Amino acid sequence: MIEQIKKLAASHSPAFIDIRHHLHAHPELSYQEFETSKFIQAKLSEWNIPFEVKATTGVIGLIEGKNPSSRIVALRADMDALPIVEENDVPYISVNKGVMHACGHDVHTTCLLGAAKILSETKDQWEGTVKLIFQPGEERNPGGASLLIKEGVLENPAPQKIFALHVHPGLPVGTFSFRGGMAMASADEIYISIKSKGGHAAGPQFTADTILIASHLIISLQQIISRNNDPFNPSVLSITSFQGGNTTNVLPSEVKLMGTFRAMNETWRFKAHELIIKQATELVRAMGAEIDIRIDVGYPFVFNNEDLTEQASRKAALYAGEENVSQTELRMGAEDFAFYSHKIPGCFFRLGVGNIEKNISSNVHTPTFNIDERAIENGMGMMAWLAVSV
Repeated sequence: MIEQIKKLAASHSPAFIDIRHHLHAHPELSYQEFETSKFIQAKLSEWNIPFEVKATTGVIGLIEGKNPSSRIVALRADMDALPIVEENDVPYISVNKGVMHACGHDVHTTCLLGAAKILSETKDQWEGTVKLIFQPGEERNPGGASLLIKEGVLENPAPQKIFALHVHPGLPVGTFSFRGGMAMASADEIYISIKSKGGHAAGPQFTADTILIASHLIISLQQIISRNNDPFNPSVLSITSFQGGNTTNVLPSEVKLMGTFRAMNETWRFKAHELIIKQATELVRAMGAEIDIRIDVGYPFVFNNEDLTEQASRKAALYAGEENVSQTELRMGAEDFAFYSHKIPGCFFRLGVGNIEKNISSNVHTPTFNIDERAIENGMGMMAWLAVSV
């Protein structure tokens, strides 16, 4: 079976590289993946794979092998893009100005389509059922995974395990990495508005200086991490946006801050929320201004089932060679795959897409992110192999 999957992945890969080019050139933002969804539906229809649509743009396919109820495995790919202006000089550059597949979701979708093609062509040779989850909105709260779960994606039939891959430009093409247990952080969004009546910059005594207050607050919030958290418990609080004022001689009546809070411990996560709100509120009011603060609770931490991940890692070594399988580093990034992994055993692994010699090394979420497209063959083959072997 393994050799047949490799053979099919190799023979189909040129067509799927073309598919990736199409998806890359036509990116769509989170929850707006209408044309991408139609494209996926057309491909599944072409291959006689039944599907249904959930959460407006999500596409859920089903491939039944022998004894369909004996084992049920889910494969997931996200399909939304980012609001980034692409700077790559490639024929398939984004035609949607200001939108780019800078996180590789075009690759993920292509690999799952490729796996679907392989699994459909070999369904008389493997046991069970494979559920294909083409998911919207990974890049934005509340996360497309949470919406699909609410609409029953993990039911009828209910998968016993779920796999997903993610591009990794720091890994050479041809390699994979796995990590059991906690793998990625939770992610929550912080929104703060500091308000006063404003005034002339030459008369700060007549108002509360929102710029100064916001500056103190940004520094003060770091003490939440440095003096309240166990230093062995990974956590990050970053203020990423400071908006206020538009001229040299006016103290603005409002300053807006935005940021993110990441954690790998759910108890500490919500304790930190309380500390952030308390410290921000008391500091701002003590300095004479008013505050509106909101923490938008986002994705939980990604937890890879240890037994499932160990099995998948061993199977990956059989497929790609032991020398091409490594352990993924612990990351403070977030992923809404976490919602699945807190419901059923999950394995979220990394696909090597980098090639230093070809200058393909830009990180995700950058305007020059790209991949060595040999990774398409590797990714589609690995997804198909894990679906039938683990």
